[in-house]
Amino acid sequence: MEPGRIRHTVSFTLRHPAGSDAERAFLAAAAELGEIPGVEAFDILAEVSPKNAFRFGISMEFADAAAYEAYNGHPEHVRFVEERWLVEVEDFLEIDYAALPHG
Repeated sequence: MEPGRIRHTVSFTLRHPAGSDAERAFLAAAAELGEIPGVEAFDILAEVSPKNAFRFGISMEFADAAAYEAYNGHPEHVRFVEERWLVEVEDFLEIDYAALPHG
């Protein structure tokens, strides 16, 4: 990852039963976040390690802090958080990364 970029990640578990229509609907709605301007390298991920209780992850990158802040305030993101995330997510861990110089 290039210096100045932001990688936004969140690991989460839903309140819905595994494999349910409600789970699929939530993940489909979450996928639409990847269409918000400024979002790059968007992925929805399934947890495969037994090392934690989270079932899914979302990862995305932004060119810089300004693009990340624009995403956070974007009406579609705000609506998703208020209408879906706060209602349907049981537990989560959000981590935002910036690259450290190496070499």
